[in-house]
Amino acid sequence: MGKSRRKIQIVILIAVFIIGGYAIGTTLFAQNDNGQLRPGDKPPAFALADLDGNVFQLSDFEGKPVIVNFWGSFCEPCVREMPEFQRQYLKWQEKGLTVLAINLSEDTLTVQNFVKRFQLDYHILRDIGRKTERSYGLRSYPTTFFIRSDGRLMEAVVGGMSEEDIDKRVERLLEL
Repeated sequence: MGKSRRKIQIVILIAVFIIGGYAIGTTLFAQNDNGQLRPGDKPPAFALADLDGNVFQLSDFEGKPVIVNFWGSFCEPCVREMPEFQRQYLKWQEKGLTVLAINLSEDTLTVQNFVKRFQLDYHILRDIGRKTERSYGLRSYPTTFFIRSDGRLMEAVVGGMSEEDIDKRVERLLEL
């Protein structure tokens, strides 16, 4: 009875590894043309509320260069980037730059405390339910989209950036 049970356990363990490996592989390496934005694409529209309940749409910023950054206070690279986006926003806002920082479904108090702590005054939007996150095909955080004034994607960056990295991209975005 013991040997038979041991064989069944081994078969189940192997099946779990195969199914798990398949699930992870298809998630990480699958080609998903629906969610993958490429340079020149028009980003998906969205309508999201800020912390005061004001609703903003991407189309509200038509004709302006826009940075759309998906972030969370739980994400260390996101935490490092947010003050850098603030400095870039202050530096380039007179040239029309808009920064839309989309929080990934954290509670209101957490987001408010984060914004206050870092004294952020660009648009902080809430993606409750993560619908916008899914429409943009996010796979990790932070992810930042640099959108030209013609409404087309210049570049998408997955992972954290230094202030210098952001500045170089903003200069290209503003065509300086």
